[in-house]
Amino acid sequence: MSQHPSQTRRVFAIISHPDAGKTTLTETMLLSAGAIHQAGRVAARGEARRTQSDWMKIEQERGISVSSSVMTFEHKDLTFNLLDTPGHEDFSEDTYRTLTAADSAIMVLDAAKGIEPQTLKLFEVCRMRNIPIVTFINKLDREARDPFETLAEIEDKLQLHVVPMQWPAGSGRRFGGMADLRNDKFYPFSANADQQPAAIEFTPECLSTAGLDDVLIDEVIEEAELAKEYPDFKLQSFLDGDMTPVYFGSALRKFGITQLIDALAEFVPGPQTETAKKNGQPVEITPSSKEVSGFVFKVQANMDPNHRDRVAFVRLSSGEFKRGMKLKTAENKTISVHNPILFFAQDRELADNAYAGDVIGVPNHGALRVGDSLSESGKLRFAGIPNFAPEILRRARPLDPLKAKHLRKALESLAEEGVTQLFRPAMGSDMIVGAVGSLQIDVMAERIKTEYNLEVVFESAIYQIARWVSGEREAVEAFAAKNQGAMATDLDGAPVLLAKSAWDVGYAQDKNPELKFLKTKERS
Repeated sequence: MSQHPSQTRRVFAIISHPDAGKTTLTETMLLSAGAIHQAGRVAARGEARRTQSDWMKIEQERGISVSSSVMTFEHKDLTFNLLDTPGHEDFSEDTYRTLTAADSAIMVLDAAKGIEPQTLKLFEVCRMRNIPIVTFINKLDREARDPFETLAEIEDKLQLHVVPMQWPAGSGRRFGGMADLRNDKFYPFSANADQQPAAIEFTPECLSTAGLDDVLIDEVIEEAELAKEYPDFKLQSFLDGDMTPVYFGSALRKFGITQLIDALAEFVPGPQTETAKKNGQPVEITPSSKEVSGFVFKVQANMDPNHRDRVAFVRLSSGEFKRGMKLKTAENKTISVHNPILFFAQDRELADNAYAGDVIGVPNHGALRVGDSLSESGKLRFAGIPNFAPEILRRARPLDPLKAKHLRKALESLAEEGVTQLFRPAMGSDMIVGAVGSLQIDVMAERIKTEYNLEVVFESAIYQIARWVSGEREAVEAFAAKNQGAMATDLDGAPVLLAKSAWDVGYAQDKNPELKFLKTKERS
Protein backbone atom coordinates (compact mmCIF):
# COMPACT_ATOMS: atom_id res chain seq x y z
CA MET A 1 0.00 0.00 0.00
CA SER A 2 1.51 3.34 -1.05
CA GLN A 3 2.03 5.94 1.65
CA HIS A 4 -0.03 9.11 1.81
CA PRO A 5 1.90 12.11 0.38
CA SER A 6 1.63 13.88 3.74
CA GLN A 7 3.97 11.24 5.19
CA THR A 8 6.80 12.61 3.04
CA ARG A 9 6.41 16.14 4.47
CA ARG A 10 8.59 17.57 7.23
CA VAL A 11 7.91 20.98 8.73
CA PHE A 12 10.62 22.44 10.95
CA ALA A 13 11.65 25.80 12.33
CA ILE A 14 15.09 27.14 13.19
CA ILE A 15 15.40 28.91 16.55
CA SER A 16 18.38 30.74 18.01
CA HIS A 17 19.64 33.83 19.76
CA PRO A 18 20.52 36.68 17.36
CA ASP A 19 24.00 36.25 15.84
CA ALA A 20 24.21 32.50 16.50
CA GLY A 21 24.20 31.98 12.72
CA LYS A 22 20.60 31.00 12.07
CA THR A 23 20.19 32.85 8.76
CA THR A 24 23.56 31.58 7.51
CA LEU A 25 22.51 28.04 8.46
CA THR A 26 19.23 28.49 6.58
CA GLU A 27 21.09 29.62 3.47
CA THR A 28 23.62 26.80 3.67
CA MET A 29 20.94 24.16 4.19
CA LEU A 30 19.16 25.35 1.06
CA LEU A 31 22.46 25.36 -0.81
CA SER A 32 23.40 21.87 0.41
CA ALA A 33 19.99 20.53 -0.59
CA GLY A 34 20.37 22.06 -4.06
CA ALA A 35 17.55 24.56 -3.59
CA ILE A 36 19.82 27.51 -4.36
CA HIS A 37 23.13 27.81 -6.17
CA GLN A 38 24.87 30.49 -4.18
CA ALA A 39 24.51 31.32 -0.50
CA GLY A 40 24.39 34.92 0.60
CA ARG A 41 26.05 36.21 3.72
CA VAL A 42 24.17 38.30 6.24
CA ALA A 43 27.10 40.65 6.68
CA ALA A 44 27.43 41.29 2.93
CA ARG A 45 28.08 44.91 2.03
CA GLY A 46 27.09 47.15 -0.87
CA GLU A 47 26.59 45.25 -4.09
CA ALA A 48 27.64 41.92 -2.55
CA ARG A 49 25.02 39.22 -2.79
CA ARG A 50 22.16 39.33 -0.30
CA THR A 51 20.78 36.40 1.64
CA GLN A 52 17.92 34.60 -0.07
CA SER A 53 15.76 34.40 3.05
CA ASP A 54 16.04 38.04 4.24
CA TRP A 55 14.08 40.11 1.72
CA MET A 56 12.96 43.15 3.71
CA LYS A 57 15.16 46.24 3.27
CA ILE A 58 15.69 46.74 7.00
CA GLU A 59 16.76 43.09 7.32
CA GLN A 60 19.42 43.51 4.66
CA GLU A 61 20.69 46.76 6.16
CA ARG A 62 20.91 45.54 9.75
CA GLY A 63 21.89 41.94 9.03
CA ILE A 64 19.03 40.46 11.06
CA SER A 65 15.85 38.51 10.36
CA VAL A 66 12.68 40.26 11.48
CA SER A 67 9.99 38.46 9.49
CA SER A 68 9.32 34.75 9.18
CA SER A 69 10.09 33.20 5.82
CA VAL A 70 8.95 29.85 4.49
CA MET A 71 11.21 27.87 2.20
CA THR A 72 10.70 24.48 0.58
CA PHE A 73 13.39 22.02 -0.47
CA GLU A 74 13.64 18.30 -1.15
CA HIS A 75 16.10 15.74 0.24
CA LYS A 76 16.04 11.94 0.28
CA ASP A 77 12.53 11.74 -1.23
CA LEU A 78 11.18 14.04 1.49
CA THR A 79 9.75 17.54 1.10
CA PHE A 80 11.01 19.90 3.80
CA ASN A 81 9.20 23.10 4.68
CA LEU A 82 11.64 25.30 6.58
CA LEU A 83 10.11 28.04 8.70
CA ASP A 84 12.78 30.68 9.28
CA THR A 85 11.87 32.62 12.43
CA PRO A 86 13.07 36.05 13.59
CA GLY A 87 15.92 35.73 16.08
CA HIS A 88 15.44 39.15 17.62
CA GLU A 89 13.49 39.15 20.89
CA ASP A 90 11.37 42.11 19.77
CA PHE A 91 9.71 39.70 17.32
CA SER A 92 9.01 36.87 19.77
CA GLU A 93 5.29 37.00 18.99
CA ASP A 94 5.91 36.35 15.28
CA THR A 95 8.19 33.47 16.26
CA TYR A 96 5.56 32.04 18.60
CA ARG A 97 2.99 32.05 15.81
CA THR A 98 5.42 30.39 13.41
CA LEU A 99 6.22 27.62 15.91
CA THR A 100 2.53 26.69 16.02
CA ALA A 101 2.98 25.56 12.40
CA ALA A 102 6.18 23.52 13.01
CA ASP A 103 6.44 19.82 13.88
CA SER A 104 10.09 20.06 14.97
CA ALA A 105 12.89 22.58 15.44
CA ILE A 106 16.63 23.00 15.05
CA MET A 107 18.13 24.88 18.00
CA VAL A 108 21.28 26.71 16.89
CA LEU A 109 23.88 27.50 19.57
CA ASP A 110 27.04 29.55 19.20
CA ALA A 111 29.91 27.21 20.12
CA ALA A 112 31.56 30.00 22.15
CA LYS A 113 28.45 31.23 23.96
CA GLY A 114 26.13 28.27 24.50
CA ILE A 115 22.57 29.01 25.60
CA GLU A 116 21.74 32.71 25.39
CA PRO A 117 18.61 34.48 26.74
CA GLN A 118 16.55 34.46 23.54
CA THR A 119 17.37 30.80 22.92
CA LEU A 120 15.95 30.04 26.34
CA LYS A 121 12.72 31.94 25.60
CA LEU A 122 12.21 30.21 22.26
CA PHE A 123 12.97 26.82 23.77
CA GLU A 124 10.21 27.38 26.35
CA VAL A 125 7.74 27.91 23.50
CA CYS A 126 8.88 24.62 21.94
CA ARG A 127 8.51 22.89 25.30
CA MET A 128 4.95 24.19 25.70
CA ARG A 129 4.13 22.40 22.45
CA ASN A 130 6.39 19.36 23.05
CA ILE A 131 8.23 20.06 19.79
CA PRO A 132 11.18 17.68 19.21
CA ILE A 133 14.48 19.57 18.99
CA VAL A 134 17.69 18.80 17.10
CA THR A 135 20.65 20.81 18.45
CA PHE A 136 23.29 22.27 16.14
CA ILE A 137 26.40 23.78 17.74
CA ASN A 138 27.67 26.30 15.21
CA LYS A 139 30.86 28.27 14.55
CA LEU A 140 33.40 25.56 15.40
CA ASP A 141 35.75 27.32 12.96
CA ARG A 142 36.07 30.01 15.64
CA GLU A 143 37.42 29.63 19.15
CA ALA A 144 34.83 27.69 21.16
CA ARG A 145 34.39 26.63 24.74
CA ASP A 146 34.62 23.01 25.87
CA PRO A 147 31.78 21.07 24.15
CA PHE A 148 31.22 19.07 27.35
CA GLU A 149 30.47 22.37 29.10
CA THR A 150 27.86 23.27 26.47
CA LEU A 151 26.22 19.83 26.71
CA ALA A 152 26.06 20.14 30.51
CA GLU A 153 24.44 23.56 30.13
CA ILE A 154 21.76 22.12 27.80
CA GLU A 155 21.01 19.39 30.33
CA ASP A 156 20.94 21.82 33.24
CA LYS A 157 19.10 24.83 31.78
CA LEU A 158 16.76 23.06 29.38
CA GLN A 159 16.25 19.81 31.29
CA LEU A 160 16.93 17.83 28.11
CA HIS A 161 18.83 14.57 27.79
CA VAL A 162 21.65 15.19 25.31
CA VAL A 163 23.09 12.65 22.88
CA PRO A 164 26.15 13.84 20.94
CA MET A 165 25.98 12.19 17.53
CA GLN A 166 29.31 13.72 16.52
CA TRP A 167 32.39 15.12 18.24
CA PRO A 168 34.60 18.03 17.09
CA ALA A 169 38.38 17.91 16.89
CA GLY A 170 39.38 21.22 18.46
CA SER A 171 38.00 24.62 17.41
CA GLY A 172 39.13 27.88 15.85
CA ARG A 173 42.50 27.63 14.13
CA ARG A 174 42.97 24.12 15.56
CA PHE A 175 39.64 22.87 14.21
CA GLY A 176 40.43 19.70 12.31
CA GLY A 177 37.02 18.22 11.64
CA MET A 178 34.41 16.06 13.27
CA ALA A 179 34.03 12.43 14.29
CA ASP A 180 30.74 10.64 13.62
CA LEU A 181 30.14 8.63 16.79
CA ARG A 182 27.65 6.27 15.17
CA ASN A 183 29.75 4.96 12.29
CA ASP A 184 33.35 5.73 13.33
CA LYS A 185 33.88 8.01 10.34
CA PHE A 186 35.73 11.31 10.47
CA TYR A 187 34.95 14.39 8.39
CA PRO A 188 38.11 16.49 7.88
CA PHE A 189 37.58 20.25 7.87
CA SER A 190 38.73 22.69 5.23
CA ALA A 191 38.60 26.48 5.59
CA ASN A 192 37.62 26.49 1.91
CA ALA A 193 33.84 26.14 2.20
CA ASP A 194 33.49 24.83 -1.33
CA GLN A 195 36.05 22.04 -0.96
CA GLN A 196 35.21 20.03 2.15
CA PRO A 197 37.11 16.68 1.98
CA ALA A 198 35.37 13.29 1.90
CA ALA A 199 34.91 11.24 5.08
CA ILE A 200 37.73 8.96 6.26
CA GLU A 201 38.03 6.19 8.85
CA PHE A 202 38.24 7.42 12.45
CA THR A 203 41.65 5.92 13.20
CA PRO A 204 44.93 7.57 14.29
CA GLU A 205 46.58 6.64 10.98
CA CYS A 206 43.82 8.17 8.83
CA LEU A 207 43.62 11.28 11.02
CA SER A 208 47.33 11.76 10.61
CA THR A 209 47.08 11.62 6.82
CA ALA A 210 44.29 14.22 7.02
CA GLY A 211 46.74 16.69 8.54
CA LEU A 212 45.79 16.53 12.24
CA ASP A 213 48.75 16.79 14.62
CA ASP A 214 49.43 14.09 17.24
CA VAL A 215 48.13 16.19 20.15
CA LEU A 216 44.81 16.88 18.41
CA ILE A 217 44.48 13.22 17.35
CA ASP A 218 44.93 12.00 20.93
CA GLU A 219 42.53 14.67 22.17
CA VAL A 220 39.65 13.90 19.79
CA ILE A 221 39.97 10.11 20.22
CA GLU A 222 39.91 10.44 24.01
CA GLU A 223 37.02 12.91 24.04
CA ALA A 224 35.03 10.84 21.52
CA GLU A 225 35.30 7.83 23.84
CA LEU A 226 33.99 9.95 26.73
CA ALA A 227 31.16 11.29 24.52
CA LYS A 228 30.04 7.71 23.82
CA GLU A 229 29.23 7.40 27.54
CA TYR A 230 26.16 9.59 27.06
CA PRO A 231 22.83 7.69 26.84
CA ASP A 232 21.92 5.97 23.59
CA PHE A 233 19.62 7.91 21.30
CA LYS A 234 15.98 6.90 21.78
CA LEU A 235 13.68 8.05 19.01
CA GLN A 236 10.55 8.09 21.20
CA SER A 237 12.25 10.25 23.85
CA PHE A 238 13.24 12.66 21.07
CA LEU A 239 9.68 12.72 19.67
CA ASP A 240 8.34 13.37 23.19
CA GLY A 241 10.61 16.41 23.48
CA ASP A 242 12.76 14.90 26.26
CA MET A 243 15.98 14.16 24.33
CA THR A 244 18.00 16.11 21.78
CA PRO A 245 20.61 14.73 19.36
CA VAL A 246 23.56 17.12 19.10
CA TYR A 247 25.43 17.95 15.89
CA PHE A 248 28.43 20.23 15.32
CA GLY A 249 29.73 22.29 12.42
CA SER A 250 30.19 25.65 10.76
CA ALA A 251 27.33 27.02 8.68
CA LEU A 252 29.58 29.69 7.20
CA ARG A 253 32.07 27.07 5.96
CA LYS A 254 29.29 24.71 4.83
CA PHE A 255 30.68 22.10 7.22
CA GLY A 256 28.46 19.54 8.93
CA ILE A 257 25.32 20.74 7.15
CA THR A 258 24.69 17.68 4.98
CA GLN A 259 24.89 15.48 8.09
CA LEU A 260 22.41 17.77 9.86
CA ILE A 261 19.92 17.51 6.97
CA ASP A 262 20.40 13.72 6.96
CA ALA A 263 19.51 13.71 10.66
CA LEU A 264 16.31 15.63 9.95
CA ALA A 265 15.40 13.11 7.27
CA GLU A 266 16.05 10.24 9.67
CA PHE A 267 14.53 11.51 12.91
CA VAL A 268 12.08 14.40 12.68
CA PRO A 269 8.38 13.53 12.52
CA GLY A 270 5.94 14.20 9.72
CA PRO A 271 2.59 15.97 10.19
CA GLN A 272 0.80 14.96 13.38
CA THR A 273 -2.84 14.45 14.31
CA GLU A 274 -4.32 17.75 15.49
CA THR A 275 -7.29 18.56 17.66
CA ALA A 276 -9.91 20.96 16.34
CA LYS A 277 -13.50 21.79 17.22
CA LYS A 278 -16.43 20.92 15.00
CA ASN A 279 -19.77 22.38 16.01
CA GLY A 280 -18.20 23.09 19.40
CA GLN A 281 -17.08 19.50 19.98
CA PRO A 282 -13.42 18.38 19.92
CA VAL A 283 -12.46 16.20 16.92
CA GLU A 284 -9.15 14.69 15.82
CA ILE A 285 -7.86 15.72 12.40
CA THR A 286 -5.41 13.24 10.91
CA PRO A 287 -3.14 14.28 8.01
CA SER A 288 -4.81 11.70 5.76
CA SER A 289 -8.36 12.88 6.57
CA LYS A 290 -10.31 13.57 3.36
CA GLU A 291 -11.45 17.09 4.19
CA VAL A 292 -8.90 19.78 3.35
CA SER A 293 -8.17 21.91 6.39
CA GLY A 294 -5.50 24.20 7.78
CA PHE A 295 -4.87 27.44 9.65
CA VAL A 296 -3.29 30.83 9.00
CA PHE A 297 -0.16 31.38 11.11
CA LYS A 298 1.17 34.44 9.30
CA VAL A 299 0.04 37.21 6.98
CA GLN A 300 2.53 39.18 4.93
CA ALA A 301 1.71 42.23 2.82
CA ASN A 302 3.75 43.84 0.09
CA MET A 303 6.32 41.05 -0.41
CA ASP A 304 6.40 42.28 -3.98
CA PRO A 305 6.77 46.09 -3.84
CA ASN A 306 5.51 46.36 -7.43
CA HIS A 307 2.14 44.95 -6.43
CA ARG A 308 0.11 45.77 -3.33
CA ASP A 309 -0.16 42.08 -2.53
CA ARG A 310 -1.19 40.35 0.67
CA VAL A 311 -0.51 36.69 1.31
CA ALA A 312 -1.77 34.45 4.11
CA PHE A 313 0.60 31.61 5.07
CA VAL A 314 -1.56 28.52 5.58
CA ARG A 315 -0.23 25.36 7.24
CA LEU A 316 -2.31 22.49 5.83
CA SER A 317 -3.46 19.95 8.42
CA SER A 318 -5.37 17.41 6.32
CA GLY A 319 -6.64 16.40 2.89
CA GLU A 320 -5.39 16.93 -0.63
CA PHE A 321 -5.58 20.58 -1.59
CA LYS A 322 -6.12 21.32 -5.28
CA ARG A 323 -5.68 24.65 -6.99
CA GLY A 324 -9.01 26.40 -7.54
CA MET A 325 -10.65 24.94 -4.43
CA LYS A 326 -13.04 26.93 -2.30
CA LEU A 327 -12.30 26.93 1.42
CA LYS A 328 -14.32 28.48 4.21
CA THR A 329 -13.28 30.14 7.43
CA ALA A 330 -14.93 29.18 10.71
CA GLU A 331 -16.86 32.45 10.32
CA ASN A 332 -18.28 30.97 7.07
CA LYS A 333 -16.37 33.34 4.81
CA THR A 334 -15.66 31.62 1.45
CA ILE A 335 -12.16 31.94 -0.03
CA SER A 336 -11.57 30.85 -3.63
CA VAL A 337 -7.92 29.79 -3.88
CA HIS A 338 -7.03 30.26 -7.54
CA ASN A 339 -3.34 31.13 -7.20
CA PRO A 340 -1.91 29.23 -4.22
CA ILE A 341 1.82 29.81 -3.77
CA LEU A 342 4.71 27.62 -2.70
CA PHE A 343 7.45 29.78 -1.22
CA PHE A 344 11.12 30.08 -1.64
CA ALA A 345 12.05 33.40 -0.01
CA GLN A 346 11.36 35.95 -2.77
CA ASP A 347 10.74 33.25 -5.36
CA ARG A 348 7.30 31.72 -5.72
CA GLU A 349 5.62 29.10 -7.83
CA LEU A 350 2.01 28.10 -8.20
CA ALA A 351 0.95 25.01 -6.26
CA ASP A 352 -1.40 22.72 -8.17
CA ASN A 353 -1.56 20.26 -5.29
CA ALA A 354 -0.59 20.37 -1.63
CA TYR A 355 -0.98 18.07 1.36
CA ALA A 356 -0.89 18.12 5.15
CA GLY A 357 2.50 19.47 6.20
CA ASP A 358 2.74 21.83 3.24
CA VAL A 359 2.67 25.59 3.69
CA ILE A 360 0.85 27.45 0.93
CA GLY A 361 0.39 31.13 0.38
CA VAL A 362 -3.14 32.31 -0.25
CA PRO A 363 -3.30 35.76 -1.90
CA ASN A 364 -6.21 37.78 -0.53
CA HIS A 365 -7.31 41.34 0.03
CA GLY A 366 -7.68 41.38 3.80
CA ALA A 367 -10.11 38.46 3.98
CA LEU A 368 -7.74 36.28 6.05
CA ARG A 369 -6.17 37.04 9.42
CA VAL A 370 -3.63 35.31 11.61
CA GLY A 371 -5.38 32.54 13.55
CA ASP A 372 -8.12 31.92 10.95
CA SER A 373 -9.10 28.28 10.41
CA LEU A 374 -9.84 27.07 6.88
CA SER A 375 -11.70 23.94 5.76
CA GLU A 376 -13.98 22.75 2.98
CA SER A 377 -16.97 22.63 5.31
CA GLY A 378 -16.15 25.76 7.30
CA LYS A 379 -17.08 23.83 10.43
CA LEU A 380 -13.56 23.20 11.74
CA ARG A 381 -11.87 25.57 14.16
CA PHE A 382 -8.27 24.97 15.23
CA ALA A 383 -6.88 26.29 18.50
CA GLY A 384 -6.40 30.03 18.24
CA ILE A 385 -3.04 31.77 18.07
CA PRO A 386 -2.81 34.25 20.93
CA ASN A 387 -2.04 37.95 20.88
CA PHE A 388 0.19 39.15 23.70
CA ALA A 389 -0.16 42.44 25.54
CA PRO A 390 2.39 44.92 24.12
CA GLU A 391 5.23 46.20 26.26
CA ILE A 392 5.54 49.52 24.42
CA LEU A 393 2.69 51.87 23.50
CA ARG A 394 3.20 54.77 21.08
CA ARG A 395 0.94 57.41 19.58
CA ALA A 396 1.22 57.43 15.79
CA ARG A 397 0.70 60.56 13.74
CA PRO A 398 1.47 61.40 10.10
CA LEU A 399 3.98 64.15 9.36
CA ASP A 400 1.35 65.48 6.94
CA PRO A 401 -1.92 65.92 8.93
CA LEU A 402 -3.94 65.54 5.72
CA LYS A 403 -2.80 61.91 5.46
CA ALA A 404 -4.25 60.68 8.75
CA LYS A 405 -6.76 58.43 6.97
CA HIS A 406 -3.99 56.87 4.83
CA LEU A 407 -1.88 56.26 7.93
CA ARG A 408 -4.76 54.58 9.74
CA LYS A 409 -5.23 52.23 6.78
CA ALA A 410 -1.50 51.39 6.75
CA LEU A 411 -1.47 50.75 10.50
CA GLU A 412 -4.55 48.54 10.23
CA SER A 413 -2.94 46.53 7.45
CA LEU A 414 0.26 46.00 9.47
CA ALA A 415 -1.74 45.12 12.58
CA GLU A 416 -3.67 42.51 10.58
CA GLU A 417 -0.30 40.97 9.66
CA GLY A 418 0.57 40.80 13.35
CA VAL A 419 3.55 43.13 12.96
CA THR A 420 2.18 45.30 15.78
CA GLN A 421 -1.16 45.97 17.44
CA LEU A 422 -3.42 48.94 16.91
CA PHE A 423 -5.76 50.36 19.53
CA ARG A 424 -8.45 52.96 18.91
CA PRO A 425 -9.24 55.02 22.05
CA ALA A 426 -12.95 55.48 22.76
CA MET A 427 -12.41 59.23 22.98
CA GLY A 428 -10.49 61.27 20.42
CA SER A 429 -8.92 60.22 17.13
CA ASP A 430 -5.54 59.02 18.36
CA MET A 431 -3.97 55.90 16.89
CA ILE A 432 -2.15 53.95 19.62
CA VAL A 433 0.33 51.35 18.43
CA GLY A 434 1.48 48.50 20.65
CA ALA A 435 4.73 46.55 20.21
CA VAL A 436 6.81 44.00 22.10
CA GLY A 437 10.03 45.92 21.49
CA SER A 438 11.37 49.13 19.99
CA LEU A 439 12.75 47.41 16.88
CA GLN A 440 9.18 46.59 15.88
CA ILE A 441 8.45 50.33 15.86
CA ASP A 442 11.52 50.94 13.66
CA VAL A 443 10.44 48.23 11.23
CA MET A 444 6.92 49.64 11.09
CA ALA A 445 8.19 53.16 10.35
CA GLU A 446 10.45 51.77 7.59
CA ARG A 447 7.66 49.75 6.01
CA ILE A 448 5.15 52.58 6.14
CA LYS A 449 7.69 54.82 4.42
CA THR A 450 8.70 52.35 1.69
CA GLU A 451 5.40 50.54 1.12
CA TYR A 452 2.87 53.33 1.70
CA ASN A 453 5.01 56.42 0.95
CA LEU A 454 4.07 57.97 4.27
CA GLU A 455 6.23 59.70 6.87
CA VAL A 456 5.08 58.73 10.37
CA VAL A 457 6.09 59.97 13.81
CA PHE A 458 5.80 57.71 16.85
CA GLU A 459 5.44 59.72 20.04
CA SER A 460 5.29 58.70 23.69
CA ALA A 461 1.74 57.87 24.67
CA ILE A 462 0.20 58.80 28.00
CA TYR A 463 -0.54 55.10 28.43
CA GLN A 464 1.99 52.47 29.51
CA ILE A 465 -0.06 49.26 29.67
CA ALA A 466 -2.80 47.58 27.61
CA ARG A 467 -5.06 44.83 28.97
CA TRP A 468 -8.00 43.08 27.33
CA VAL A 469 -11.19 43.36 29.41
CA SER A 470 -13.09 40.09 29.72
CA GLY A 471 -16.32 39.17 31.50
CA GLU A 472 -20.10 39.19 31.13
CA ARG A 473 -21.13 41.55 28.36
CA GLU A 474 -23.23 43.81 30.63
CA ALA A 475 -20.38 44.13 33.15
CA VAL A 476 -17.82 44.97 30.45
CA GLU A 477 -20.12 47.57 28.91
CA ALA A 478 -20.80 49.15 32.31
CA PHE A 479 -17.06 49.34 33.05
CA ALA A 480 -16.37 50.85 29.62
CA ALA A 481 -19.09 53.48 30.10
CA LYS A 482 -17.57 54.56 33.43
CA ASN A 483 -13.99 54.64 32.14
CA GLN A 484 -14.32 56.06 28.63
CA GLY A 485 -11.09 58.04 28.93
CA ALA A 486 -9.11 54.84 29.46
CA MET A 487 -10.94 52.53 27.06
CA ALA A 488 -10.06 51.49 23.52
CA THR A 489 -10.82 48.72 21.06
CA ASP A 490 -8.39 46.50 19.19
CA LEU A 491 -8.54 45.43 15.56
CA ASP A 492 -11.30 42.91 16.32
CA GLY A 493 -13.34 45.46 18.26
CA ALA A 494 -12.50 43.79 21.59
CA PRO A 495 -12.47 46.12 24.61
CA VAL A 496 -9.05 47.14 25.93
CA LEU A 497 -8.07 49.05 29.06
CA LEU A 498 -5.24 51.53 28.39
CA ALA A 499 -3.64 52.24 31.76
CA LYS A 500 -0.98 54.71 32.83
CA SER A 501 0.58 52.28 35.30
CA ALA A 502 0.37 48.79 36.77
CA TRP A 503 -1.26 50.38 39.81
CA ASP A 504 -4.18 51.54 37.64
CA VAL A 505 -4.70 47.97 36.38
CA GLY A 506 -4.61 46.61 39.93
CA TYR A 507 -7.09 49.27 41.09
CA ALA A 508 -9.48 48.45 38.23
CA GLN A 509 -9.25 44.74 39.10
CA ASP A 510 -9.93 45.36 42.81
CA LYS A 511 -12.97 47.52 42.03
CA ASN A 512 -14.31 45.10 39.39
CA PRO A 513 -13.71 41.53 40.64
CA GLU A 514 -16.25 40.20 38.14
CA LEU A 515 -13.96 41.23 35.26
CA LYS A 516 -10.60 39.95 34.07
CA PHE A 517 -7.84 42.16 32.71
CA LEU A 518 -5.88 39.85 30.44
CA LYS A 519 -2.29 39.88 29.13
CA THR A 520 -3.21 37.52 26.27
CA LYS A 521 -6.15 37.25 23.93
CA GLU A 522 -6.93 34.30 21.73
CA ARG A 523 -9.11 34.82 18.68
CA SER A 524 -11.95 32.37 19.10
